[in-house]
Amino acid sequence: MKTLVIEDSKSSLNLLCKYIQKIGITPIPAETGAKGIELFVQERPDLVLLDILMPDIDGFEVARQIRQLEAPSDWTPIIFLSSLSKDRDIEMGIAAGGDDYLLKPISEIVLAAKMRAMPRSIQMRQALLVRTRKLDAANQELRRLSSLDGLTGIANRRHFDEVLMREWRRAMRNGEEVAVLMCDIDYFKPFNDSYGHQSGDECLRQIAHTLSRAMDRGGDLLARYGGEEFVALLPGTTLGGATFVAEQMRRTVEELGLPHPGSPYGRITASFGVASAVAMPETDPQNLVGAADLALYKAKHAGRNRVFQTASLDPQDN
Repeated sequence: MKTLVIEDSKSSLNLLCKYIQKIGITPIPAETGAKGIELFVQERPDLVLLDILMPDIDGFEVARQIRQLEAPSDWTPIIFLSSLSKDRDIEMGIAAGGDDYLLKPISEIVLAAKMRAMPRSIQMRQALLVRTRKLDAANQELRRLSSLDGLTGIANRRHFDEVLMREWRRAMRNGEEVAVLMCDIDYFKPFNDSYGHQSGDECLRQIAHTLSRAMDRGGDLLARYGGEEFVALLPGTTLGGATFVAEQMRRTVEELGLPHPGSPYGRITASFGVASAVAMPETDPQNLVGAADLALYKAKHAGRNRVFQTASLDPQDN
């Protein structure tokens, strides 16, 4: 264990170093505040004994600079040494980053007791930091899992709604368009009836993976909207661009070639509805989802396995 001793009186410095050595701790002496800061950076001591009244930099400022030099997860105990005994002086020492305050003349017995107690404080703090990091990691994982669909591993509807609102506000600031794609697997109920729910679940997972591969921009989001429905959010995308993406998705689903005797196409296919609009304060972004859903309904009504689009956010379309 190393202790940095910052004391401008040479006789006091030597005496303190002698006390420290007697209890098996290595002293690092410094006669000025500036030298103490320099040695702190070089040596990274386990503890600091710090005089308050010094000719160059007072101990309060030295403590503040030491705290600024530490990483967020680090904490080196600082014990102030001073002849200043007023409550205000002690308060200032603690506020500057100190952990304890000893009045001069320093008692060898009291100093030894304080220094022996500091490692326990360090261990307790480190244990608390470890538990805090584990808790933070667990909370982050919980947030991640709560945003995912348990079956397909892509985003769930709740997460989609949160991201849609965030992207809508951002698009309002930038005057940009936002596009939404709604997708429905064609004749999925007959598929489930023919092959069973396990095969249906596997089909949903494959579709989710296929749709994800068709989206090549980092800011786009694919989510499972419910049942056999998927939804995609494409920020900063025109209606034409979103329709192009939807057609790519439709084609990749068809090219999977998953057999489906209950479909007139003989394989798994999907229908898509596309809507896009410039984000405006007076418009609810859920209206955009409604417009895409209406376009999806028209695609299904027209025979499925196709893409329909609309740019309308008129309430009568929802």
